[in-house]
Amino acid sequence: QVQLVESGGGLVQAGGSLRLSCAANGIIFRLYALRWYRQPPGKQREMVAGIDDKGRTNYAESVEGRFTISRDNGASTMYLQMNNLKPEDTAVYYCNIRNSEVWGQGTQVTVSS
Repeated sequence: QVQLVESGGGLVQAGGSLRLSCAANGIIFRLYALRWYRQPPGKQREMVAGIDDKGRTNYAESVEGRFTISRDNGASTMYLQMNNLKPEDTAVYYCNIRNSEVWGQGTQVTVSS
């Protein structure tokens, strides 16, 4: 059974940093493209960043230059380094296998002003 587990969320002041992790089980991790999404309070889920099986990345304009997505195929884990956090980054963050309905349970990120 395929499983994604996020961790690393928390409460941080504006300007601070967090690193999220997404650990995968049940797949040959290196073969898959992955994405981070987030869902702010009262809003729809939106794509934050993606990384393909070759390590190529793409970002939402709102996080470009502040967030960095990466992966460690040996550890079957994807990361999201978030720097210079803003209150508008407050959301539940989810990882996803691209083009699938496989999602993690989410991790809450709260940025105080």
